[in-house]
Amino acid sequence: MAGCPIKNYYNPYGEFPELACPTASCSGPPGDRACFALWEKYAMRPNIRRHCLQVAKIATALAQKARALGFDVCPATVRASALLHDIAKTYCIRYGGSHAQLGAAWALSETHNYEIARGVLLHVLWPWAVPDGPEICSLPFFIIYADKRVRHDAIVNLDERFSDLLTRYGKNEMSRQSIKASLEQGKTIENALSSQLGWKLHEDTFDSGRLVVRT
Repeated sequence: MAGCPIKNYYNPYGEFPELACPTASCSGPPGDRACFALWEKYAMRPNIRRHCLQVAKIATALAQKARALGFDVCPATVRASALLHDIAKTYCIRYGGSHAQLGAAWALSETHNYEIARGVLLHVLWPWAVPDGPEICSLPFFIIYADKRVRHDAIVNLDERFSDLLTRYGKNEMSRQSIKASLEQGKTIENALSSQLGWKLHEDTFDSGRLVVRT
């Protein structure tokens, strides 16, 4: 795949043709201003914009740390994917459909970047086994984890985030089981990222270095 390559990593989209995607030098991905213009184009609601900014804050911090440790990741590409991960949410709230699937199609059409689109497509749930080695330090997992740490526009821990989801969306046993499975996946990703980055992510609020108070 063009973009920031991931070593020893199963890429289900690896046979797609290459587009003008960024390399590890970080040339090419849209900056904040371009992403904000897409927010306007697709009429993203203000509360969703605030959510995306917080997700981008966390995902960018993870990518920068990984890159500093020598992982082949592109923080600018990660940030763009995070800013655009809910690009289709307003539309899908109004008309239905999967905001991840539609958003990925829009992101690919607008950016011509499969890596950005892949982050949008997979931000709700990783459908394969979560890696526990260096391959965890890659764009999809930064976006998935960052999204799971933001409740509306507040950075919270995973238990707080999923407690809110259970309250709002756990209307039947099937939905509750799905939410609980997503929580477990989130914790698996958190542990794997923490191990590779040497960073106790569950304790970090990503806010001026202050730690989450554990009770």
